[in-house]
Amino acid sequence: MSKKTRYSPEVRERAVRMVFEQTSEHLSQWAAIRSIAEKLGCAGETLRRWVQQAERDQGLRPGLTSDEQARVKELERENFELRRANEILRKASAYFAQAELDRRGK
Repeated sequence: MSKKTRYSPEVRERAVRMVFEQTSEHLSQWAAIRSIAEKLGCAGETLRRWVQQAERDQGLRPGLTSDEQARVKELERENFELRRANEILRKASAYFAQAELDRRGK
């Protein structure tokens, strides 16, 4: 269930690095992002999200790092699977308990 991405990790890293390096040459970080996004052919909002995530990963911005997000996603998936397994076991237990009661009644 891998998510297909349009841009490689190398392109993302390069774009984010360019924003960090060129922010001082622009009036704002957003101006730098728009300029670089136009050169790379990606949407400004996409690059802005990459920059924000890089800032979180570097501890410059509050929020979950990429590793923490991946761990949360993994734990949520595991939790879902465990709940599903418990539901199956609960139904199977009820089925066999009812079958045992029916067998004793005969």
